[in-house]
Order: sequence, then structure tokens, then C-alpha cells
Amino acid sequence: MTVVDDNYTGHVEPGNAARRTLPGASIVKASVGPMDNNAYLVTCSQTGQTLLIDAANDAEILLELIDKYAPTLSLIVTSHQHPDHWLALEQVAKATGVPTAAHQLDSDPLPVKPDRTLAHGDTVEIGELSLDVIHLRGHTPGSVALALDGADDTTHLFTGDCLFPGGVGKTWEEGDFDKLLDDVTSRVFDVYGDATAVYPGHGDDTTLGAERPHLSEWRERGW
Repeated sequence: MTVVDDNYTGHVEPGNAARRTLPGASIVKASVGPMDNNAYLVTCSQTGQTLLIDAANDAEILLELIDKYAPTLSLIVTSHQHPDHWLALEQVAKATGVPTAAHQLDSDPLPVKPDRTLAHGDTVEIGELSLDVIHLRGHTPGSVALALDGADDTTHLFTGDCLFPGGVGKTWEEGDFDKLLDDVTSRVFDVYGDATAVYPGHGDDTTLGAERPHLSEWRERGW
């Protein structure tokens, strides 16, 4: 897999990856599988401890990236229960022997029983890095986002399929869209500043500042 180390833009082509280097962490973003899923390796600069967010697909590619960019893989977090976000989970977990984590409400469909269940307000510690767990209901019952602070002067927010450039994630049941937008508003936009970098489960990065002016528009259109 080709990894672009310079001029990180938040865009990766399918089958490629990009690396963003911060004072306290590095973030490798890889596009895997036919649905352009993003998998993220978040590495603590001080200790080499690494978190994998979504072993989504293409296990061989993820293991290659882990071997090259994750000195010590410590944990695999699955953002939610949809299969395109965990198709490589069993193989990567078995190959690395690393524990896995997910929200209890989304754990049953996963091919690997989580070693740790996550809840809103929990903290994931990876070396010197700390990521806050944000439960966002609506796309699935147990979707989680992870907010990384301390890597630099910006919050780095990994949102799974709950927040993208241009809107929140897809919902299916009556009331789920309002539930998701309410959670994203109160637990994300009302908490974090405009400079917050957003790393979604598919596609390009964005910032909260770029999306904030459109919240009322999203609610009015209903998706």
C-alpha cells in the first residue's frame, strides 16, 4: 500500500493511505475495501503505543500498515456494528493478539467478543494519549466516536458513520435521525470548537467549523 507522508489533506484514494504527524501523535488513514472504509492507526509519539479504529477490510493491508507504522498495537476499537467496519477484525485480532473494544449495544454482531465494552464518558488510554468515548445513538444503537486531545492544540474526532462532510450518518427507523442529530449537536458541536478535525468512517476529513453552519439545514431536510 502506498502511504503519503507529506501534505496530509484528509483525502485518501481507495487502496492508499496518508500519514499525519502531530507533536504528540501520528495518524495513519487508510482506505480499504469496496466501500471506501477508513481505518485509522493513532500512535503515541512518546511510547509507540497504537490504537486501530475499525479493522474494516483488507486484513493483509492493515497488518502491513501495523507492521510499518504501529510499533506496539495496544487496542482495536470498532466504531459500530455494521459489517463493512469489522470485516478484517477477526483476522487482525488473531494475528496481533491485541484486545478489542466496542459499545455493549453493538457488540453482539461482531465476529470477536469485545475484551472491553465502551460507554459514553469512558476514556481510552494509548500510551500518553487519551481519547474520550462519545456514544452517538441513531445510526446504530451503540455507535461511538473518539475524541483525541493532547496531540497538539486541536481536538481530533473519529466519528465512524455518525458525522461526515455534509451531514450525519444514515438512519432507518422513525425518530432515529432526530436522535442522531440531537446527540451530534449536544455531545459534539456543543462541546468541541470549530477547529476540531473530523475523521469519518468513509471519505474525506472535515472540521466542526465547516459543518456547524449547516446544522439547521440538516434538521430541516431530515437527513
